[in-house]
Amino acid sequence: MPSRELPLSLLHERVNGWYAEAGRKELPWRAPDATPWGVFLSEVMSQQTPLSRVEPIWREWMARWPTPADLAGAAPGDAVRAWGRLGYPRRALRLHEAATAMVERHDGEVPRDHEALLALPGVGAYTAAAVSCFAFGNPEVVIDTNVRRVLARTLEGKALPHVTLNRAESDLAREAMPAERDRANTWNVAVMELGALVCVARGPRCEQCPVADLCAWNLDGRPAYDGPPRRGQAWHGTDRQVRGEILRRLREAHASVPLATLVDAGDDPDQVMRCLDSLVADGLIEPLARGRFRLPA
Repeated sequence: MPSRELPLSLLHERVNGWYAEAGRKELPWRAPDATPWGVFLSEVMSQQTPLSRVEPIWREWMARWPTPADLAGAAPGDAVRAWGRLGYPRRALRLHEAATAMVERHDGEVPRDHEALLALPGVGAYTAAAVSCFAFGNPEVVIDTNVRRVLARTLEGKALPHVTLNRAESDLAREAMPAERDRANTWNVAVMELGALVCVARGPRCEQCPVADLCAWNLDGRPAYDGPPRRGQAWHGTDRQVRGEILRRLREAHASVPLATLVDAGDDPDQVMRCLDSLVADGLIEPLARGRFRLPA
């Protein structure tokens, strides 16, 4: 329950009004002429990835594969190669699989129905809700890390939300949604944007916040986070780094490469072999005869 009673209508008015003035509406997938496929791509690409890194890759993909059928007609390896350094490259394969499913099940279109979106490969609750809302104007409850943080602070007086999304947070997000369709759709993107630009995890910019005087956390003196430890993501020396280096070499080779050119992708040869095995298991690379590897054809 909220630590203070906050008039939700005032919260909606302030946050939506702030977005009208300060939101990043120049992002191409927020343009009035953005296609559902463009929105779908942006939502998958921007998971755990800053939008500044997403935009150039998004533009390249939209120029190369402007429809689901265009991507479905390409080799999966082309998608992995075009993914570049966005991270979590399995998303490139899932996008290819989703595009193929759209061609096979939905006449090459992004489905409008929330359940049909959920049934696509690699699409979870957040992506289905976001695409349904942002591409088709359906007022689904859209919950990402930024939304959770804004609601935790403004309504519950907590510095940060729970480590993982729970039922109580989902219920709170649903209760916080405006009832009217257009306001609800604007709210979804506005509250997300507020969390991304102002109500950030570290060093929140409360002086720029349109609801600082309403925020329960701010009014309570901004108490420190008292939940379970939150671990940062390591990188150097991890399997993620080694897998990324292997994929980089294969992307740049534009052909199959021998194992000998990959064994020094990390400091530990055993780790490199483990990462090669995991990349094969994930479908991100293919083993060939004579110990050679390539991106999937």
